[in-house]
Amino acid sequence: MQQHLIQCIFLASCLKLCTGSEWCYESQHNCGSPCNVPEKWGHANENCFGNAQSPINIVHRKTLPDERLTPFQFKYYQHSIEALIKNNGHSVQVNLNKDAYVNGGHLEMPYKALQFHLHWGRNGGPGSEHTVDGEQYPMELHIVHIKEKYSNLEDALKDSTGVAVLGFFYEESISPNRKYEPIIKAIRNITAPGTNTPLVDLSLEQLILPPENMTNYYRYLGSLTTPGCTEAVIWTVFEKPIYLSKEQLQEFSKLRFKDDKPMMANFRPVQPLNNRKVYRSGGAVVVASAILLVASIAMVTGLSQPD
Repeated sequence: MQQHLIQCIFLASCLKLCTGSEWCYESQHNCGSPCNVPEKWGHANENCFGNAQSPINIVHRKTLPDERLTPFQFKYYQHSIEALIKNNGHSVQVNLNKDAYVNGGHLEMPYKALQFHLHWGRNGGPGSEHTVDGEQYPMELHIVHIKEKYSNLEDALKDSTGVAVLGFFYEESISPNRKYEPIIKAIRNITAPGTNTPLVDLSLEQLILPPENMTNYYRYLGSLTTPGCTEAVIWTVFEKPIYLSKEQLQEFSKLRFKDDKPMMANFRPVQPLNNRKVYRSGGAVVVASAILLVASIAMVTGLSQPD
């Protein structure tokens, strides 16, 4: 018992004292490889101590219906990506060089797709960045878009609404998702940090659900979820998850961080909502349903009135 207590005290001291100038995830930190874990990211970039940080826990009953959150229009999402998928040392990322863009969804103008990356847990365990009612999904996809008028992310981040990220949850299924086989095959070739390989036979449309199943989503204003944590992101988090098998989810944990540790639990914990509001799509549907219900009650009441 005493030895266990000494070990705990040592580990606590290690977490407090062993810090470095680089940022990392909690799963990477130890005294042999000091770095700034998520709670200390502000030491790497002060923006990370801001008041409008991402990700967040979305409490569904507290979200506000907004009829302006109409369905998105996805342009050229069906085109083949033809790009490299890279192990960038903290995730897998694909930089997009096509003309795919999105509009609608109460975005003020079209936003062009710039890149996508993912965050996951340990061997298919909880690993999404956003949570809903406290539930953490196994993985989360982020498709990063910037306003059409900007040529790069750096310029877009100078605009408080310059970036729009579409977030998608993953859930475990019994059978594999065949549409994801190009990614699963590709990441087997990039387990080492800094490596890349061509991504073929894949489109953005394959990654996400059909548009008709993407009408339910949450919206809030937040930040990038890695340093510099810039607060210039319009977040859209879709309710309906994408399904992958346990084996497919586990493939991502075979990658390695830039310090050569297993790339697991590469997610930032949820951040305080503070005074921000979270909205949900379907406000118009809710209002229409309420009107229809009132009309139906009135009609039934009228029919039941005595002559």
